[in-house]
Amino acid sequence: MKSWRSAIAQKNDKYTYRVTWSEDDNEYVGLNVEFPSLSWLADTPEKALKGIRKLVTDVILDMEKNGETIPEPIACTHFSGKFMVRVPPDVHRKLAIQAAESGVSLNRIASSKLSQ
Repeated sequence: MKSWRSAIAQKNDKYTYRVTWSEDDNEYVGLNVEFPSLSWLADTPEKALKGIRKLVTDVILDMEKNGETIPEPIACTHFSGKFMVRVPPDVHRKLAIQAAESGVSLNRIASSKLSQ
């Protein structure tokens, strides 16, 4: 089981973690993007991160045991760089005017605004 846990822990390293302060709980909370229903409370950020990482490892082990599909780490996901977004017509017009006035494509204007 130790080597299996080690293999899971290596995959676990690729998941996306975040630690933030929870005013409601008066503690730090460790979160994982790929497993949004999981969290870990602790009195220090380091303990919150360590706790959520261990919890994710335990959940992955349980999912493996039960033949469940384990989420792929977002960091390992290939993104095409394209996605569609709908905006109100007046926003589309405003962006098109800004792009024309700037001498760049609408895509360049939208990308610039999204990256800010």
